[in-house]
Amino acid sequence: MWLQPEEVLLKSALRLWVTQRSSGYFVLQRRRGHGEGGGRLTGRLVGALDAVLDSSARVAPFRILLQVPGSQVCSAIACGSTCSPSRIKAGATLEEVEQHWDWLERNLLHTLPVFDSKEDVASFVKGKVQALIAEESSSRLAAQEEEPEKFREASVKFESRFQLPEAERLVTYYSCCCWKGRVPRQGWLYLSAHHLCFYSCFLGKELKLVIPWVDIQKLEKTSSAFLTATIRVSTPSEERDFSMFLDLEGALQVMEQLADVTLRRLLDDEGFDLDPPLQEPSQITKRDLEARAQSELFRAVFRLPRRERLHAVRDCALWTPFSRRHTAGRLFTSDSYICFASREEGCCQVLLPLREVLSIETMEDTSLLPSPVLVSVRGQAAFQFIELKDRDALVEALLGRLRRVRAAHPAHHGASQGDDRTPLPLQSTSACSDHTFGDLEMVSSQGSEESGEEAPGAVLPMSREEVKISLWKDHFVEYGRTVCMFRTEKIRKLVAMGLPQCLRGRLWLLFSDAVTDLASHPGYYGRLVEESLGNCCLATEEIERDLHRSLPEHPTFQTETGIAALRRVLTAYAHRNPRIGYCQSMNILASVLLLYATEEDAFWLLVAVCERMLPDYFNRRVLGAQVDQSVFEELIQEQLPELAERLRDPSALASLSLSWFLTLFLSIMPLESAVHVVDCFFYDGIKVIFQLGLAVLEANAGALCSSRDDSQALVLLSRFLDHIKNEDSPGPAMGSHAFVSEDQEPPPVTDIGDLIRDSYEKFGHQSVGQIERMRCRHRIRVLQGHEGTTKQNVLRVVSPEVSFPLGDLEELYDLFKREHMLSCYWEQPRPGPARHDPSRPYAEQYRIDSRQFARLFQLVSPWTCGAHTEILAERTFRLLDDNMDHLIEFKAFASCLDTMYNGEMNEKIKLLYRLHVPPDDASDYKKQLKQMIKDLAKEKAKSETELPQMSQKEFIQFCKTLYSMFHEDPEENNLYQAIATVATLLLQIGEVGQHSSSSSSRSCSQDSGGAAQASAPSPEQDSVFMDTDTGAAPQNTRAFPEEAEGDWTISLEHILASLLTEQSLVNFFEKPLDIKSKLENAKINQYNLKTFEMSSQSLPELKQDSDLLR
Repeated sequence: MWLQPEEVLLKSALRLWVTQRSSGYFVLQRRRGHGEGGGRLTGRLVGALDAVLDSSARVAPFRILLQVPGSQVCSAIACGSTCSPSRIKAGATLEEVEQHWDWLERNLLHTLPVFDSKEDVASFVKGKVQALIAEESSSRLAAQEEEPEKFREASVKFESRFQLPEAERLVTYYSCCCWKGRVPRQGWLYLSAHHLCFYSCFLGKELKLVIPWVDIQKLEKTSSAFLTATIRVSTPSEERDFSMFLDLEGALQVMEQLADVTLRRLLDDEGFDLDPPLQEPSQITKRDLEARAQSELFRAVFRLPRRERLHAVRDCALWTPFSRRHTAGRLFTSDSYICFASREEGCCQVLLPLREVLSIETMEDTSLLPSPVLVSVRGQAAFQFIELKDRDALVEALLGRLRRVRAAHPAHHGASQGDDRTPLPLQSTSACSDHTFGDLEMVSSQGSEESGEEAPGAVLPMSREEVKISLWKDHFVEYGRTVCMFRTEKIRKLVAMGLPQCLRGRLWLLFSDAVTDLASHPGYYGRLVEESLGNCCLATEEIERDLHRSLPEHPTFQTETGIAALRRVLTAYAHRNPRIGYCQSMNILASVLLLYATEEDAFWLLVAVCERMLPDYFNRRVLGAQVDQSVFEELIQEQLPELAERLRDPSALASLSLSWFLTLFLSIMPLESAVHVVDCFFYDGIKVIFQLGLAVLEANAGALCSSRDDSQALVLLSRFLDHIKNEDSPGPAMGSHAFVSEDQEPPPVTDIGDLIRDSYEKFGHQSVGQIERMRCRHRIRVLQGHEGTTKQNVLRVVSPEVSFPLGDLEELYDLFKREHMLSCYWEQPRPGPARHDPSRPYAEQYRIDSRQFARLFQLVSPWTCGAHTEILAERTFRLLDDNMDHLIEFKAFASCLDTMYNGEMNEKIKLLYRLHVPPDDASDYKKQLKQMIKDLAKEKAKSETELPQMSQKEFIQFCKTLYSMFHEDPEENNLYQAIATVATLLLQIGEVGQHSSSSSSRSCSQDSGGAAQASAPSPEQDSVFMDTDTGAAPQNTRAFPEEAEGDWTISLEHILASLLTEQSLVNFFEKPLDIKSKLENAKINQYNLKTFEMSSQSLPELKQDSDLLR
């Protein structure tokens, strides 16, 4: 087996190992005591030592070393099997290691003499071995996953054990232990699209856990004295630890992916676009999740648009002319890009937009150049890749995508990027900003000519700016001058020095790849400006308000020309992306971009920042910035633990550091220093802000630890940032942000170049992959934090208006939200208003429809009426749906239940009365609404006296409801007798009113009897809800000629007075009711009720299918 390269001292190793083969750079050794020569004393001692060792510590009998000539240090790169001798013979291990030896001779020995230095040889071989290990690991995992029979068996067990609806499909499963205290329970962890489930059966006792992903607040890897490594799952009510996984890291990553996808789909639909394989939750697989994680990492590493879909990843080696060797790495191909990243972090990266590619062709396969592919790009450059697996299929796929890219941009293919640019109204303040890519080399020559004019024949020392320009000129010659340049550690060091003023805007375009968008969309910005001209909306109003707050101290924005350009850029972007529109801090960023780039370039740079480099930053909730702020706090705990302990309140630091992320330090540093940070940001992305923030805190750690309170610490940081200068800046410092009193000494001045270098040296080891994993983990916490805030605000609004204890009201809200979620899990979204809208007021963010309300009503309402419960639920929903959008919010639901549980008798009877009186039509509702706005006080009085009269048909339905409510009550018989007495009395009252009706109204009723009888519902139907689905008001609900000839009606007062005559009825409506038992029962049965409903709905479909088959 191949090994991760590990250094071995050759001199001491000779005592325990015998060399059997040697060829230049590789040595095959056999351990003493194995095979021939084991009869000597030394061999016997070594053999005895190996025999008594545990199998986990036993050394393999054969190994291969990488030996650089002249060095006493080698690296073990392969070995034979380490299984016990009883299971595998020495011959098998020798055969395995000889296969590795043959591979090295065939594939590497002829290639190594090409390298100039021994260090390059060692680096190349180690990279190849690591690639082989990765390939073996991936093939083993794929072999383990491709066992459909075992997965089908696990799916059947999952369905039978948890009884979830059929739409809840299993994604993957693991064998593990669940801990509760110090007691472990061995069982199976099942991960589905919406739930984390665990099942264990020990000594006949079953343990079942069902935890929705939307309830999980934290997923983390922990350890303790008893458990070496566990996955802790935290919910609002409990914490659960899972351990003893075969692959704990892999299990944790899948859990994080599932939680992230589910939470973002259900709670953060603002700006979240799922990959096509994940759009249908019932079809999600583990492979889809891994592909999504790989695609997101790919887009983050190369900072590509979200629409880019990763197609293939191949291990390969790229010819790097600056090092005169092939660099091992990986090739990534997507819809519009070919990308390369070296295995060594930051060693070499290449970004090849297909728009820049001229040809892709295979070359002759040789021993020195196995499976070569040549990619030619504009600017007379070519990139040679070798050792590509499935080369022909890969090239064919790339050529197909290349043809599609050319077809999408036929008129512009073959033109250089510099030729696509058009003059713009506002030019950069730099004199050289309008140079194209081919003109970059002109800068230093112009500077030398000017210097020559001032002092002919004299050699003047170059300024720092001229030195930078000269260095960049040399770099362009060696590494390339277009977006396809080699991105190496050398260019990172040049960027850390600060970009030359005259090249800054163009290099920003290159590093961010905004230049590709610019070249691909000629005239697009001009059209946006024309379309958005004169539009007035909320975004344009906010833009106008912030225009004069954008760098007001800079001369460019003290004139109407600069303000107009900034207005056009911001308005055009708001028109392009209405989902983002305009957010504060975009004006600061855009104004700085306009200082160093033309207007159209600044627009595309803004697009790159908002949509690719800072995803989810610029929206209503600035979710992306909050996630990165949470990641930053974790990095502080890891990198600066002493400071993290002294910081009393992390939220106080967040109030300052959040602006570091939102404005890239532009709002809290002097401008000439902050643009230096922006230089690094465009090259390295968001990791620059993380490491620079850590460097700022470390530079002030002593003062922060000794500060009296948080406010003093914040002032100290503000003063430090305000006194960061840029020694390369030709002009005076601009933009003071911190207040310094006269009795305070100004802090020492810090050079931004030194601060950036410190940040790279001390905190630059964080990789993009690590940051993305942390983002995924913290996004869960931030989203749940928003949900917690929403919940607290809803309870704060609703609590004063109801009599429920706060704990019961909180559980009721959880049930209401869970009912909404259950429908999101397994039902197709229906047309109509969104049931979850984060932009609405807190109390109206979650809403439920009539079917969801009916299930909740059945679970928690005290007025359960058997078979009549569903009708009563429909009546209640119709009453609460005052705006007729077929949705109700939590406030209305809680208020209704509060009347049922805690209302006085007259309030409960009034509610029942209103439930059985037909609602007014829409026009009457609008009239009432206008009248209520005019005079609230009078409307309140009228609402008590102007309830409509109840007809005889409605009174019969009212009595049916009361009879159903009394079922299974301890006083059932007495209540039946009492309601019979009251009903008889009310019928007599109604008949008296009927006899007193005028003869004219009686004859009118007789004339319309036939038509009314035809339109009246049957006695079994609920007249109030004849038109529930259409929303239309019921017609002719007052005419029932088969029961009355005249207008038989009674009022609420009649009913209330009659009910008060029976003490058993009074006791029934006035007895105290406790909702706690209902809530406990609802938490247990809510899932079961939903599952039963879905299974009962599927039965008619199955029956219909069977009829069709017949």
